[in-house]
Amino acid sequence: MVVVASQTIFCELQRLYPVVSDVKMMILVKMKKIRQATKSDVKSITELFYETIQNINIRDYSKEEVDDWSSWSRDVEKWEEEVVEQYFVLYEIEDKIVGFSSITKDGYLDFMFTHKDFQGKGIAKRMLTELEKKAIQQGNDFIYSDVSITAKDFFLSQGYKVEKQQLKRSKERELINFRMTKQLKDEK
Repeated sequence: MVVVASQTIFCELQRLYPVVSDVKMMILVKMKKIRQATKSDVKSITELFYETIQNINIRDYSKEEVDDWSSWSRDVEKWEEEVVEQYFVLYEIEDKIVGFSSITKDGYLDFMFTHKDFQGKGIAKRMLTELEKKAIQQGNDFIYSDVSITAKDFFLSQGYKVEKQQLKRSKERELINFRMTKQLKDEK
């Protein structure tokens, strides 16, 4: 388990809130964490996936498109495989899953979803940082992904470049998305 708040953040919190005891501060720090997913997390992951697409991606896709895309939430066996085969991480706040993301061994960023009620709070950025570190550890020269219209600006802001716009088949419909890549700097 990777605790998101580092010792540096802990020290900064103590500086800002000197009256808060060390015990209370450690509780605050441990409330947010990134950890690897397990098969037992699939139900929560698929619920978050479904709710995010239905409530957030509806801004950029039609009702028919989001219904088709979010229907993947019912393919539990496929999700269980992905959790096992990929480096699949969860972002939790107070033991509630509010984000998930994954990367394959060849550097394909497969999933990046943040709970509909936690958008714009830096969760995706923290998960992306974790996946980029993993990609470097895996020896990947770059990360590539098929990014939704909704997520395109976020990835651009994180240094990803659009390679091409494309149509990608969900189940019954083809959805517009973008093949995006980011060259990684080896920090060895």
